[in-house]
Amino acid sequence: MGHPVLRERARPVSMSDLKDPLVQKLIDDMIDTMHEYHGVGLAAPQVHEGLRVFVALLDEDPGPKSEAVALVNPEVVPIGSTKEEGWEGCLSVPDIRGMVPRYTDVTVSALDRDGNAVSLNLTSFPARVAQHETDHLDGILFFDRMMSLQSLTYLDEYTRFHAKDED
Repeated sequence: MGHPVLRERARPVSMSDLKDPLVQKLIDDMIDTMHEYHGVGLAAPQVHEGLRVFVALLDEDPGPKSEAVALVNPEVVPIGSTKEEGWEGCLSVPDIRGMVPRYTDVTVSALDRDGNAVSLNLTSFPARVAQHETDHLDGILFFDRMMSLQSLTYLDEYTRFHAKDED
């Protein structure tokens, strides 16, 4: 947090950009970084690249066998108007958690890393992850979506007082 690229709208990725080996390496490096820091998503601006790309684990319950997907130029459209508050953290704001309202069901339209069009209907946790990562592409941090900062907590206190509520 604090790097200017995190507060800027990232630029769309062209097909020629997507075929560039450096962009493909960026995607690979982002996946490695996401795993290394035990994240479930990572957007290019979080590694100081102003491109509309994010990688994520979009399984309902991500685990060691979950496959990371790369989404390029994603567009998120809510399905319905139902929102739920849920705990979020962010690799760009380490060791902080807060309650963030998000749509429970969304459709994400994007390109995959090979330039193929994909459309994903996501619900619950995967929908939350896609919205969080897409916000990064628009210069938005999860704090900006919070209804109140009262739930803001350090990870240690979250683990001690709030994580048990989710079991």
